[in-house]
Amino acid sequence: MSKYIYTFGDGKAEGSAAMKNLLGGKGSGLAEMNLIGIPVPPGFTITTDACNLYTKNGAESTFALIKADVEKALHQVEELTKMEFGSAENPLLVSVRSGARVSMPGMMDTILNLGLNDISVEGLSKRTNNPRFAWDSYRRFIQMFSDIVLDMKPTTKEDIDPFEEIIENTELEVDDLKTLVEKYKVAVKAKTGKDFPQEPQQQLWRAIQAVFDSWNNDRAKYYRILNKIPEDWGTAVNVQAMVFGNMGNTSATGVGFTRDASTGENIFNGEYLINAQGEDVVAGIRTPQQITLIGSKRWAELQGVPEDVRKNQFPSLEESLPETYQELKNVQEKLEQHFKDMQDIEFTIQNGKLWLLQCRNGKRTGAAMVQIACDLLREGKIDEKTALKRIEPNKLDELLHPIFTPEALKTAKFVAKGLPASTRSSFRINCFLR
Repeated sequence: MSKYIYTFGDGKAEGSAAMKNLLGGKGSGLAEMNLIGIPVPPGFTITTDACNLYTKNGAESTFALIKADVEKALHQVEELTKMEFGSAENPLLVSVRSGARVSMPGMMDTILNLGLNDISVEGLSKRTNNPRFAWDSYRRFIQMFSDIVLDMKPTTKEDIDPFEEIIENTELEVDDLKTLVEKYKVAVKAKTGKDFPQEPQQQLWRAIQAVFDSWNNDRAKYYRILNKIPEDWGTAVNVQAMVFGNMGNTSATGVGFTRDASTGENIFNGEYLINAQGEDVVAGIRTPQQITLIGSKRWAELQGVPEDVRKNQFPSLEESLPETYQELKNVQEKLEQHFKDMQDIEFTIQNGKLWLLQCRNGKRTGAAMVQIACDLLREGKIDEKTALKRIEPNKLDELLHPIFTPEALKTAKFVAKGLPASTRSSFRINCFLR
């Protein structure tokens, strides 16, 4: 009989990095991190085979096949976390995330804080003695679930976003968040004709279905065509106990790279936000800060921010939470040593405790590709044959494009500054009329 559910947690895992085709990149990474002693919240992965069954046979027969194993795996997570899914007083909340065998950033869907409802939000508030955190998590869940599962996300620029009233999260007080939750529920009722779903099991299965469906959404299909990814690879679904970066000033979330993905420089780098959840780092609602002190100082220099302002308003994680930063630094070194390649990691810090949510071989520019391969060879981490295999022929074209020399940059007259979002550049003549 085929196995469709693989569990992980507490330093144990039924899968491994070698099972990427079955567990997806995210699921196999979570399993492998467990096996090498990295702190990872417990959870389970529904395989890509299950996705293909879903695509072929539909939800009813597929979910009937995996239901008992999902319930068993969820119970294991409850035991490891000492919480209960659906409990009013001690609710276990989970994330439901996609994970194909190759990275498809932004193409498929993720839902966080699943399991909350009008009753359990009060229990979470009392258990943590942190009502702002509880209501912040609930309004985030309603918005994310409604966008992805209830299909309320705008699809064109003309569409009105029913949740557009969101302001910078840290400015919202408890009463503001409660008001937002009520407005969100009204928006859901107005859009769908139904109340926001309150039953956690229903929430879970609808979220799993939405993630499977996202394998065949328009942007995922287009991405597969562009990158020659077969349709029958499917996506895995990862259900994992939530850890929270939005519990206060000793909590945070971020992304990091064991080497510079743009230049290949052997330097740990990345961004984080205090009192936030993972989506905030990439959503553009708040400006992320640098993980390392050297990265923060480089950022400040580029932005023209004085050192006293940088230190007080935009401190690095290394300065804000030095002990947790050191643990993160040690973890990223261990991951690169284990995988023998530059790693892209996602992490959350909950009340000072570090948790890893993902690791994968990081995407990089053509210049970084060559630099990293040569450096890893010199460091003795890989051999010549492996270094050559790391060089992607299509990326060598990037090395032939003209770039600014350091000397030219020193004498250039800047007219604007921005954040890099592409390995390529564009050229345009602008005319300014007075």
